[in-house]
Amino acid sequence: MKVVFMGTPDFAVPCLRRLAESSCEVAAVFTQPDKPKGRGYKMIPTPVKAAAEEYGIPVYQPLSLRKGEDAEESLRILHDIAPDLIVVTAYGQILPKEVLELPRYGCINIHASLLPRYRGAAPINWVILNGETETGVTSMQMSEGLDTGDMLIRRSTRIGENETYEELYSRLSELGGKVLMDTVKSIGDGTLSPEKQDDSESCYSPMIRKEMSALDFSKTAAEIHNTIRGVTGFAMLEGKRIKVYRSAISDKIAPEAENGAIVGAADFTVKCGDGKCVTFLEVQPEGKKRMKTEDFLRGKKLTEGEILN
Repeated sequence: MKVVFMGTPDFAVPCLRRLAESSCEVAAVFTQPDKPKGRGYKMIPTPVKAAAEEYGIPVYQPLSLRKGEDAEESLRILHDIAPDLIVVTAYGQILPKEVLELPRYGCINIHASLLPRYRGAAPINWVILNGETETGVTSMQMSEGLDTGDMLIRRSTRIGENETYEELYSRLSELGGKVLMDTVKSIGDGTLSPEKQDDSESCYSPMIRKEMSALDFSKTAAEIHNTIRGVTGFAMLEGKRIKVYRSAISDKIAPEAENGAIVGAADFTVKCGDGKCVTFLEVQPEGKKRMKTEDFLRGKKLTEGEILN
């Protein structure tokens, strides 16, 4: 089966690798343009481009597939390749109808949620922010709507109580590769049974905004914990920002303390709006590196009753 792969970030790399190491012919990879990074503004390839080059796969990086000269050239390239299938995983561009209808088997997308729940750009963040205990990966026949096509294969996984976005992202990216290959095999065997999505059960996961990381200690301990897990939290301590990368809900209850008060100076436990508490396990003080809280506390003495805001 001749395949064109479209993807950009680390999440998409396991899908590309599995395709490249299968019996499929990966004829081309489409990914976002390189971006400048660092003080020298050196152009950095996307993770998918770097992986494609390892396998010697031709790479194309159009600014747009929907308009302009890049779109026209991309459509010409795709017509020349005449792929049986286009696989899309976190590409970052919307495909026009002409591309969706071009391959023999159409275009399939690997989406990091159990559709129709959590359509949209940031499903992994939002399942954690909302305190979900289960998520997964869905392969979907692409249509012109946003993640609204027929579902092909769904695989679920439990979310750990303290699992962070980074950890879940890594697990789901590997699961995505497995779901993709199961889907490709079923396409070849003719055994797929597409299932319509029930729009009444859908919800969306919009882009994450920086301000969402600000910890509001009037919220419950679970909400604070999920914010830290889902988007990384931050608060102000003695006028300086401290990022919080990992936390756990404490057994301690402090209903009389002020919201945001340090109620455990020995382990950095903070009181939340429901009287319950959260313990910070991994932090990054302003101007310093990320570290375990025990290392932070070796150089910083906290005072019980001190307020974070």
